Amino acid sequence: MNCVVSAVVEKRLGALPVAAEFLRRLDLAGTVDRLCPGRDIAHVTHGAVIETLVANRLTAPAPLWRVDDWAREWAVEDVFGIEPELLNDDRLGRALDAVAPHLQEITDSVGARAIGEFGIDVSTFHWDMTSMSLHGAYPADDQDEDYPQVRHGHPKDRRYDLKQIQTGLAVTGDGGIPLLSRVIDGGAAEISQITSTMNSLRAIAGPKEFLLIADSKLVSYHNVTALIAARTAFIAPAPASMVDDAVYAALDLDAATVVDYVPARDENTPDDRRETYRVLEDTHVLTGPRKRDPKAEVRRILVHSTGNAKGQQRAREKRLAKAREDLEKLQRGAGGRYYNTAEKVTARIGVIAKTRRVTDCLRTTVTTDTAGRPALHWHFDQAVLDAEAAVDGWYALLTTLTPEQADAAEVLRRHKGQGAVERRYGNFKGPLAVTPIFVQDNKRLAALVTVICLALLVFCLIERQVRRALGGDQKMQGLYPGNQRVRPTGRMILYHLSGLRLRVGHATDPPTIVISRGVQLHLLDLLGLEPTHPRWPET
Repeated sequence: MNCVVSAVVEKRLGALPVAAEFLRRLDLAGTVDRLCPGRDIAHVTHGAVIETLVANRLTAPAPLWRVDDWAREWAVEDVFGIEPELLNDDRLGRALDAVAPHLQEITDSVGARAIGEFGIDVSTFHWDMTSMSLHGAYPADDQDEDYPQVRHGHPKDRRYDLKQIQTGLAVTGDGGIPLLSRVIDGGAAEISQITSTMNSLRAIAGPKEFLLIADSKLVSYHNVTALIAARTAFIAPAPASMVDDAVYAALDLDAATVVDYVPARDENTPDDRRETYRVLEDTHVLTGPRKRDPKAEVRRILVHSTGNAKGQQRAREKRLAKAREDLEKLQRGAGGRYYNTAEKVTARIGVIAKTRRVTDCLRTTVTTDTAGRPALHWHFDQAVLDAEAAVDGWYALLTTLTPEQADAAEVLRRHKGQGAVERRYGNFKGPLAVTPIFVQDNKRLAALVTVICLALLVFCLIERQVRRALGGDQKMQGLYPGNQRVRPTGRMILYHLSGLRLRVGHATDPPTIVISRGVQLHLLDLLGLEPTHPRWPET
C-alpha cells in the first residue's frame, strides 16, 4: 500500500459562517461585552467566548467538555478569529460566571434586537415551560441562592428520582422565534411565572399590543386579573376541574359551528377522514380567594374535536379491556390460594379499579358461601359509560379577545399555533442537545442553559429565513431522498450545511470553501450568503 503525504489541510466548516452572520446581526458579543466587560489584558472577550459556545451548539452539540478539541477540528479560528487554545475549560467557566448575573438582560436585549433586525411580528406569543432532569446530587447547601435552584419537581420525563431545572420559552407566532427565555427553579410552579413573563414580553414588544397564548397553567384568578388589568389579551385552555362534565353533556353538537381548520397532519388525508372541529360560545366567571374579590368574566369557547373524541373512546376501551381481564382473572381465583377471603378479594378490586381508572363505572359484589369461600360478581355501569362518552371530544378555551377581534372559530385557530413552542422544545432537547449537562453548580448551569436558549434563537431564525426566502408554500427539493418537496426545518438545514469544508491555504494558495452538494449552495443562497461574504474566509 502506497501512502501519500499531502500538503492540503481541510477543516470542517459546516454552518459556522452562517451562525457567525446571524450572531453578528444580533450583536450578541457586543451585548455581552457591554454588560460583562472583561480585563483589558484578556486575549478574548466574554462576548466572543459566548458566541463561540452558541456556534458549538449549532454545529456539534455535546456536553461542555473539550470544546478546544472541537475548535481545532472545525474552522473556528478562521471564522471567529479565536485560537482553539483559548477555549479551554477554565476560560469557558469564567465566561459563564461573568454572564450569569446578567442573563435576563442579555436575552431580553438580544430578543429585542432580533425583532428589529429580522422584522419579526410580535402580535402573538406562545408561552410554555419544560423541565430537564439532571444526574448529580446538587445538594441545597452547595447552591447559590441568587440563581435558580436544582430541585425535585414534576419532571416531563417522569424521572422523579432525579432533580431538575426548568426553562420557559415565549415564541412568536411568526416563525416560532423564542424571543424570551428564562431559566427557572426546578421546583417552581408554572402558574406563578405568568405575570413576570407578561411584564418581560411587554418590555420586549415595546408599545405594541400582543396576544399571549399558553396552556391551562395560565388560568388562575391572580393571572387572569393581572392580564386584564394590563390589557394583555390571552387564550388558554380551561383546567379540567373548572368545567363540569355536565356542561359538556348538555351541549348540542349539531348547533355548534364547524371551523374551517385543517391540522397539518391531515393535509394529505381525504376529507371524510380528516379531524373536524366545532365551536360554541358562552362566558366563564372566575372568583377570587376572598369573598370581596371582584369576579372576572371572560369568554369561553367550547370546542369539540372528532380526533379527541376518537382518542378518548379508544383510551376508555383500552382501560375497560384491561380491567375486564384483571377482574375475570380475579373472579376465577376467588376462593383459591391467594384470594381465599372476602377481604383479600375486596382489596384486589380496589387495586384494579385504581390502576385501570374504572372506579366510577365498576360495580362489584363479593359474597361468601357456607364454607366461607368468597365469590365475585361484577359489571360496568353502562349509564356511567354513556355519560363519559357524551363528553368525549369537548374542551374549553378561555380568552379576553372580544368577538370583534376574533370570533369563536378564530380563537380556536389562533390557539392551534401553541404547537410551535412544543416544537421548539423538541429542537432544544434534540438537535441542540441541552442534556447531559456537565457543570457542578447552579450558577454555571443557569448560564449554560441560557447560552443554549440563545443557540435555539439562532437555529429558529435560520429556519425562518430559509422558509421566507422560498415564499409560496415554503417547500423545496433536495433535503430528503426521493427529491420530494418538503418544508425545510432547522435540523435539516444544519445537517446539509454540516458537509461544508474549508481547505486551508498558504502564502501562495488562498483558502477554498469546498461545496460538495447543490443543496448546500441553494441553502446559502436562500440565507443570503455567498462564499465571498465578509464573514466567510476569502476564496
